Amino acid sequence: MQTDWTPLVCLIWLAGAWLRLRQQARFYQIEEYMSRRYLRWLLAARPRCLPLRQIALALLGVALTSLVDHPHDSIAGIFFALAVVYPKPERKIKKPLVITARVKRILAVAYILCALPLGGAWAAGAEIPVFLAVGLAVWLLAPFWLVMSNWLLAPLDALLRRRFLRQAANVLAQTQPKIVGITGSYGKTTTKSFLRDILSLRYRVYATPKSYNTLMGISLAINRDLADDYRTEIFISEMGAYVEGEIARICQLTRPDIAIITEIGPQHLERFGSLENVQKAKYELIANLPPDGIAVFNWDNAYIRDMHKRGYPALRLSVSRELSLDEARAQEVAWLAQDIRESLEGLSFCAIDVASGEIAQIDTQLHGEHNVTNLLLCIATARHEGISLRDIAGRIRSLQPAESRLVRETTAAGITIINDAYSANPKGVIGALKLLGMHQDGARLLITPGMVELGALQDQENSKLGALATEYATDIILVGESQTAAILRGIESTAFDRARVHVVDTLEQSVAWYQQHLGAGDAVLFLNDLPDTY
Repeated sequence: MQTDWTPLVCLIWLAGAWLRLRQQARFYQIEEYMSRRYLRWLLAARPRCLPLRQIALALLGVALTSLVDHPHDSIAGIFFALAVVYPKPERKIKKPLVITARVKRILAVAYILCALPLGGAWAAGAEIPVFLAVGLAVWLLAPFWLVMSNWLLAPLDALLRRRFLRQAANVLAQTQPKIVGITGSYGKTTTKSFLRDILSLRYRVYATPKSYNTLMGISLAINRDLADDYRTEIFISEMGAYVEGEIARICQLTRPDIAIITEIGPQHLERFGSLENVQKAKYELIANLPPDGIAVFNWDNAYIRDMHKRGYPALRLSVSRELSLDEARAQEVAWLAQDIRESLEGLSFCAIDVASGEIAQIDTQLHGEHNVTNLLLCIATARHEGISLRDIAGRIRSLQPAESRLVRETTAAGITIINDAYSANPKGVIGALKLLGMHQDGARLLITPGMVELGALQDQENSKLGALATEYATDIILVGESQTAAILRGIESTAFDRARVHVVDTLEQSVAWYQQHLGAGDAVLFLNDLPDTY
């Protein structure tokens, strides 16, 4: 028999379902609404999909409310419903849910799907035990309601996407900027920001903000920032990909005139499956250049070198920081970096135009030898666009690192913080550790959760990271026991003092440790910060 309390029990379950939908929508958004990938993440850990405490509480509530009489069954039903749906505090959120129009649609339909079973139970005159059972099922299945909602909305979303893409294409057709596309496994955002600042010496330049590198992200930037702005002369578009075909679709929208390939490596290897597949995906940018387009390559990467040797387009500029001048001439490499040096003040090197012999001394506040390659790519592009090498060198002196990419600062306590937390890859970690090792006046602490999304190479590369870290750090904090097990094995393969290695559960614990144990003259390297899905 339903009672006056039954609607309250129903409302509690509906409120709990809404909270769980909101929570899960954030992870769904992080996985870019890719249902298969989101569900794989969800099902990979039992507490995400089957939280035993909540299930046990709900089943206990079903049993007790079946045994007691009204009104005690209603009071018990309210108590157990609240106990199940009351949200536990979340750990620090790194990427909050962005309330877009698409998120609103998905949440609205998903909430209706949640309400239907509870409404059916109400219409059928269900009693409190049944409401508890139905409410638990609705609450547990919230992630699947999101996926079903996205599936139901797919035709509408496809229609809206096509309209949005047509709008972006019309904006580019009207404003007609020269378009530079930048892709690679890593180095895209950094190279984009450097190139924007250098080209701004002569041109009005717009670059996609932050890490907007998907088709819809780039379209959003175009529609929001370029519409009716006929002053933009150069549009720099960072192009990312998780599967083959994504960059080709971006190129169909943007029609690049210049292509820059930064690196090919194991970043996101778990999604692509092999480095050959990564190469195919990145080459889509080159393949979509017009015959009179310009391609700029990192010659030091074997996979990119293979792209250069395919002979398209006719004008191909390659750069190297590893070849000698004679080797560069023999290989027809366009730009070379020699006499590379790095200190706490930054990088310095000689940039050489191999064909003309023009040379410039490059001095910069930037760190990490991988940034020499990024700068060479920008120098080759900017010089081709008519900016003098002297002016380029002058602008490079004032360049700043991109957000959370080898950014150095000193705290009020005199501790040097090296923030390289945006991401980590096998090439970049070397430069970050070398920078840490330059701080010889005190302790050198590495804090890291390791590298992710490296597929079959992940354990191997993290083990290498552990062994390499012992050469530069005096103390190491690993964040996450299971995640960093391979790093620990690498550390233990050396003679590094195991007492100076600490394994913690959260980043906050590592911060508390360094604040307690370090002081003026010491240095801390934050290497990578995992996304919320880890």
